[in-house]
Amino acid sequence: MAPRWKGKTAEAKALAEPMSVIVSKLQTSLIESNAQGLLSGSAVLLEALPEQTELLYRACIGRPVITAEKKNKQWHQLSFEEALYLCSVLKCIKVAGENECAKSDEEMWHYMVAKRVGFPVLFKAYSHLRRKNWVVRAGSQYGADYVAYRYHPAFVHSEYAVLALPDEDGDDGNARLKVWSDYHCTLRLCGSVAKTLLVLHISRNGEDVVSLSSLEHYSVEERIVTRWNPEVSRENQTMIMKK
Repeated sequence: MAPRWKGKTAEAKALAEPMSVIVSKLQTSLIESNAQGLLSGSAVLLEALPEQTELLYRACIGRPVITAEKKNKQWHQLSFEEALYLCSVLKCIKVAGENECAKSDEEMWHYMVAKRVGFPVLFKAYSHLRRKNWVVRAGSQYGADYVAYRYHPAFVHSEYAVLALPDEDGDDGNARLKVWSDYHCTLRLCGSVAKTLLVLHISRNGEDVVSLSSLEHYSVEERIVTRWNPEVSRENQTMIMKK
């Protein structure tokens, strides 16, 4: 599927600066400022300088929170996936708890796993796509775990509706696409919003979900699922036979 651009100049703007370059600049800026977030329920609040606010926007990480506090700084709300990715993968921020003491990556991990069902699988999927320089956003409005953009959402529509599924059966609340009717309903929904269904099968490979480091042994299998259109197939076959 080719990118669906938003406007005539969108392609040129998107290609001018790759996402990998933007994320690298954000990483450097956050490290230099010793950026620190604050755990707040099911999210992390990050106080950012003006230049970091711009980079967070361009990297599509977090959402600004409107406050009446300092004008030279801006608070951003990070999802668990975004916060842990910045902490454990990019290693560019620290996160403090209620006692204002910085938490280790493992402490963050256990906190998030306890707060959110299926978090290990979801975070593995999120970090897998982010490492490939895809922009990843929540996909609940499309009936998916995430939606994936090739470039910034200001320039292009999302291409994929992403489901992260564990290969091993378990009581993690993620038992989806087990029967063909599930596939049919999901594909009809994806088709109605012009997205391709990308299923990420996450295998633990025998590892127990006991620590953040165990994710290194997880593997991800990507599967694109599309609807078979018999009318199109017959027409194509007829054209081949005529030739």
